[in-house]
Amino acid sequence: MMNYVSEKSHKNTELLVVVPMLNEAEQLPELLMHLSQIKDAQTQIVFVDGGSTDNSVRIVEQAGCSVIESERGRAVQMNAGARALSAPVYVFLHADSRLPVDGINAIRHAIANGASWGRFDVTIIGKHPMLKVIAFMMNWRSRLSGIATGDQTLFISKEAWEKVDGFPEQPLMEDIDISKRLRSIARPICLHERVITSGRRWEERGVWKTIFLMWQLRFDYWRGASAEKIAERYR
Repeated sequence: MMNYVSEKSHKNTELLVVVPMLNEAEQLPELLMHLSQIKDAQTQIVFVDGGSTDNSVRIVEQAGCSVIESERGRAVQMNAGARALSAPVYVFLHADSRLPVDGINAIRHAIANGASWGRFDVTIIGKHPMLKVIAFMMNWRSRLSGIATGDQTLFISKEAWEKVDGFPEQPLMEDIDISKRLRSIARPICLHERVITSGRRWEERGVWKTIFLMWQLRFDYWRGASAEKIAERYR
């Protein structure tokens, strides 16, 4: 059972928000505005660039945010950000996702009350009506399985992150892999507050096509297929 922690106590918990990016110039102005509205004195933000060829780095630097460079790959970039700047809690935010208004405080409250790691529910925005169903199924599946996706914005205590040695530096399914290892420490805290994420990858590829592809890839990964082979099929 989690213990009650005072409002004053959990508001002092430091967070590091790690944002991996690659050619995200179109997303960045709105994302930076969003982050400026939720950031407080106890929150650090670092962008990790994987070799952008557009104006991503310049846009972030002009906004006064920290940028570090790493090899390309979401898992590699997220690890690089967590290793570069230390904090008691890491928050891994995709460039096309937005935290809830009170998301930072919700994370602090969960960690202060004993959570080792967790994630938010997600809302996927876009034109296709199936995106609401995808989000519902994603949230429901995550609660049952204890497996989180990157779209749900994972937050992990530094202690737990170090115990599992960070994200596996593989090209795909890094969120599933780290969830399985974190689950051996504790079940995730599933916050009802909703992260908003873009449905662009579903709509660009075709919603039904992407649904079937992702289920097939997850099944193949569960059966033992390598992340490299799965990534080739995804691309």
